[in-house]
Amino acid sequence: MDLQDFQGQLMYFDEPLPEAVEDLLNQASEAYGEGNAEWYLTQAYSIAPQHMTVLVALYRFYYYQHRLPEAIDVAFQVMMGVAPTIGFPDHWEKLKFEHLAYGVMESFTRVRFYLLALKGAAYMNLRLGNMAEGVRMLNKVVEFDSNDRLGAKALLQSMGPAVVAGNSAINEKENAVC
Repeated sequence: MDLQDFQGQLMYFDEPLPEAVEDLLNQASEAYGEGNAEWYLTQAYSIAPQHMTVLVALYRFYYYQHRLPEAIDVAFQVMMGVAPTIGFPDHWEKLKFEHLAYGVMESFTRVRFYLLALKGAAYMNLRLGNMAEGVRMLNKVVEFDSNDRLGAKALLQSMGPAVVAGNSAINEKENAVC
């Protein structure tokens, strides 16, 4: 399946925002350089906690502030919000090809968005040293992205041959640390 082929479908940011939320997001953008953006973002979140534009804004804020645990939490909120709209299970580990096939019939862009959120959470787990979790997440994305359009396979390959062959070396390393 080519995960770059999503022309003509609505994206998360095409969904209308309440005017108050849009104003708060604009104010957050203006306040970012002064260090006051989080207040506006949390206010927007309190009004529209499931709106993907709000969640993406929060995710980006936490990511660029290097607050990776918070960004991972938001990535999971994105996945939990998207999953029921495309027939995906409640957790990424339960995702099977049958779910993907159904999801694509519902909304190709939401499937892609879900997988990008999963890849983002994987990357941040890797940065936090949660190697086994990050590799499992990336492998799930690779399972459904045969052409590596989302770059998960390339990310795994950049980690070295032990990761690509299977994550046994990572599991051994983490078990030795415990």
